[in-house]
Amino acid sequence: MRIGVIGTGRIGTIHAKTLSRNRDVGSLILTDADAARAQELAHRLGETAAPGVEEIFRWGVDAVVITTNTSAHAELIGRAARSGLPVFCEKPIALDLPGSMSAIAEVETAGTVLQMGFQRRFDTGYQGAREAVRSGRLGRLHTVRALTSDQTPPSAAWLPLSGGLYRDTLIHDFDVLRWVTGREVADVYAAGSDAGPAMFRAAGDVDTGAALLTLDDGTLATVTGARLNGAGYDVRMELAGEADQIVVGLDDRTPIASTEPTGPPAADKPWTGFLERFGPAYASELNAFVEVVRGERPNPCDGREALQALRIAEACELSRRERRAVRLAEIPGGAAAAFA
Repeated sequence: MRIGVIGTGRIGTIHAKTLSRNRDVGSLILTDADAARAQELAHRLGETAAPGVEEIFRWGVDAVVITTNTSAHAELIGRAARSGLPVFCEKPIALDLPGSMSAIAEVETAGTVLQMGFQRRFDTGYQGAREAVRSGRLGRLHTVRALTSDQTPPSAAWLPLSGGLYRDTLIHDFDVLRWVTGREVADVYAAGSDAGPAMFRAAGDVDTGAALLTLDDGTLATVTGARLNGAGYDVRMELAGEADQIVVGLDDRTPIASTEPTGPPAADKPWTGFLERFGPAYASELNAFVEVVRGERPNPCDGREALQALRIAEACELSRRERRAVRLAEIPGGAAAAFA
């Protein structure tokens, strides 16, 4: 199997390394807007660098992995679909709903595969939570509390391109909330604060956000996010039911300290970022993609799944701006007819 990797930045490098170690992948073709960066990575891995995207498709590959800037995702997904190629793409498909739905329509028209990069579905903690909910261990689930807090913020240059806190960061929490609980979000009420560094206000973004989500069975979920959490990178999900309560992301590297005399001590080596925290999950999702391409397993996260997470993010952003509750039914893309 020959796979083209478009984009060799931080996550593209990690994915290329994972694929180069996979015994079912014979070779890689790497390309990047920074040709020297792609060439250097190809040399290190013993793979081939291509001058540009054109060569990826012209030289011939069996699948494509897209880790470029978000602005290029939808166009590249469409091009791969028209070429009959399976695609793995980092989230999101696009920063808006029309672009996302258009790309999904191209994939479905072509009858190809689009697997989206929501790596938390491959994290052992979230997988354990999903099993606990589905097995009935928790009884009736009544409350979910999810959070994602970055230790350091993104660059000022990235913020205007990111889509904002809800679309860029908390979209992972929205996706895994649906995946773990098996429920849909019915409505949201969100708020945000831009009281931190001025670069967030300049980008029209917030550095801290919170949302109350009501699921379609009445379960209440809170999702919070922060761009400046000096203690470390913190990602957790607490699930409380009538019979039991569990937490994802609580270990000896969780950056939180107890004020109780007998509480656990602060972490000696707290998590610093998502690449470190979810390293094994990133490897698992790429190996799963190879299995999908080989026809050995179903797609674990297709374009429609990614679209639903984006719809929740869009609802939260609308709620924040207009200071009101937003029903998901107000957001396009919820029905198959939206793709017609």
